[in-house]
Amino acid sequence: MFELPFIDFFLAAFCSFLLGLSKSGIKGIAALIVTGFVLVYGAKASTGILMPLLLVGDVFAIIYYKRHVKWNHILKLIPWMVLGVLIGVLGGNYVSEEIFKYGMALIILFSVGQMYYWENRKNKKIPTHWSFGSSMGILAGFTTMVGNLAGAFTNIYFLAMRLPKNIFIGTAAWLFFVINSFKIPFHVWSWNTINKISIVKSLELVPFVILGLLLGVFVVKKINDDGYRKLILFFTALGGIAILFN
Repeated sequence: MFELPFIDFFLAAFCSFLLGLSKSGIKGIAALIVTGFVLVYGAKASTGILMPLLLVGDVFAIIYYKRHVKWNHILKLIPWMVLGVLIGVLGGNYVSEEIFKYGMALIILFSVGQMYYWENRKNKKIPTHWSFGSSMGILAGFTTMVGNLAGAFTNIYFLAMRLPKNIFIGTAAWLFFVINSFKIPFHVWSWNTINKISIVKSLELVPFVILGLLLGVFVVKKINDDGYRKLILFFTALGGIAILFN
């Protein structure tokens, strides 16, 4: 099903390496990862190949950043993300490959604009109304199901909450471990995007994820909080441009 030429395997391996960087704390590059996997495997099939790789990164991150977690933010987002996932499961069965692809591009462009707004507005007051967390949660849940792009919306939420670097990473790690685990049965039995073939392809890419995780931990230590926030914005914008011109 996925007999890849060398250039395609190289792209998938590089994106797996980026996934490791992302899970170790270099946030905002999910769009680049998803774009690469879409180019190699197709929009919908790529979501199933990515899932085991995401869980490998999640487990590493929750172990490494286990002391840096704000559970109140997780508890606020999880119910809404679950609702978004269920909407994505139902909608995903009726969405074509083309709509998947262009939908991802629109989601990323929207998220870049929102993140830029929250980072640069003069009023630095943290949003407290329930509608902010619920809307970000539903959008994150829906986009993580249809395209593994929830990071864009959780980044918006955590940037708006002005979380310090390590707490940002540790809280996001637990959040995505829970929600990615919840998604697995739907990929297996509803969409059939996780199967014997996809598992083999995922296993081939695990070493590149681990390499990215190890390098990412080293890089994150060298970045201060302000630089970290700017890096998130830059990578998310770059990813949006990449998928738009795919």
